[in-house]
Amino acid sequence: MCVCTKHAIPRDRKNKKCATFTYISPQIRTVTNIFSNTNIRIAYKCRNTIANRIKPPKDHRTPSHNKWGIYQLTCNTCSQSYVGQTSRSLSIRFQEHTRYIRHNNPQSAYALHILQNQQEYGPMNSTMTLLNPLNNPNLLLPYEQHYIQTLHHEGKLIPEQNPGETNPLFQTFINPQPPYSTRTQQ
Repeated sequence: MCVCTKHAIPRDRKNKKCATFTYISPQIRTVTNIFSNTNIRIAYKCRNTIANRIKPPKDHRTPSHNKWGIYQLTCNTCSQSYVGQTSRSLSIRFQEHTRYIRHNNPQSAYALHILQNQQEYGPMNSTMTLLNPLNNPNLLLPYEQHYIQTLHHEGKLIPEQNPGETNPLFQTFINPQPPYSTRTQQ
């Protein structure tokens, strides 16, 4: 609760203070009714705004290995990459990939690439990159497919990872067409 004085308050309300409450549910009115017979005016604010929905999360202090989202693993030998998604921390997912390799278990396309080609994988800080941290698990698959198709188009995707069918929507971002121009006849 913040208490503030207003500058454009009518004369009969000049001495009133203002208290702001975040409107979470209708029960907040029950709480604010306590102030009805006091010298405090009640104002409500809302956290569910468009600006709050579209701004990036404030997790810049969280180390990237503790975040989740779309990641890229790069082979140390051939410099080609694997794209994956995880809703757990990157460090846990990296441990799973390395466990697959150590136990000769090609459960992921990255492990299959390393094992079949006798390639080298490196430590997490030099091999794994967080491409897109996400807060919504429903966005994991579309973003993963976008990055897979982008790397495939650039020739940087490991051959063991299947890029799937080409999505025309992703192709417009990968290969933007020049703007349409009209020709003038002479």
